[in-house]
Amino acid sequence: MTQKIAFQGLPGAYSDLACRKAYPAWTTLPCPSFEAAIDAVTSGEAQLAMLPCENSLAGRVPDIHRLLPDSGLYVVGEHFERVEHCLLAPAGATLATLKRAHSHPVALGQVRNILKTMNLQAVIEADTAGAAEIIAQRGGVEDAAIASELAAEIYGLNILQRNVEDASHNTTRFYVCSTAPQTPPANTSDCVTSFVFRVRNIPAALYKALGGFATNRVNMSKLESYMVNGEFSATQFLADVDGHREDPNLERALDELKFFCTQVRVLGSYPAHPYRREHLG
Repeated sequence: MTQKIAFQGLPGAYSDLACRKAYPAWTTLPCPSFEAAIDAVTSGEAQLAMLPCENSLAGRVPDIHRLLPDSGLYVVGEHFERVEHCLLAPAGATLATLKRAHSHPVALGQVRNILKTMNLQAVIEADTAGAAEIIAQRGGVEDAAIASELAAEIYGLNILQRNVEDASHNTTRFYVCSTAPQTPPANTSDCVTSFVFRVRNIPAALYKALGGFATNRVNMSKLESYMVNGEFSATQFLADVDGHREDPNLERALDELKFFCTQVRVLGSYPAHPYRREHLG
């Protein structure tokens, strides 16, 4: 049976690249939306989904925070992918002939220096790989795409310049999701645990709820808040902490959290990606 991993975007998207790096023996499944990528896993069409959750420059990916808690999926892994933008163009184009650069608005915002230096007009497209496909179909020497090296390979474009991003630390973090948890053994070191919770609508509820992580010496590496169902009084939080869910300290912290919350759901404990040790300390 062919193992498939779903992602949002066209072939050659950075999510596609992340899938191929993390699961080189698997077949990648492009999906038109995050909802479709999630549905591909819940329906059994794919075994995993690679879902971007945050970028070091652009911040969190709001759709994932909204969709993941109610998707029925579990986080079984994480992946960090360095974003290396390339300037891609059809045969015959050169840096001197270019007048426009096409890409996703986030990507265009990450290459402002080269757009200014080369006096290129930014043209917004739905995504980076889609921009590469459009440029390949259009041809000509005046239009280029900002996309990945993989997109150049897939759509037959030339790489006129590599690493055109303004910041060298541009990195996207992904959640790897499945329909069932894949929790490592309890004594596994270097784990991350992700969970969502809603605090009670009482004074200092969040302060008190998080106190258990401090007193039990559990490091919280991520805490994001967002409204639920458009209600200003209903706030949900998505958090990542260091450690395995069965670590005694983390168990105590989660128990204390539940006391101040109306809902707590652990999305998964999974091995920390090597990027954490190399770059995050």
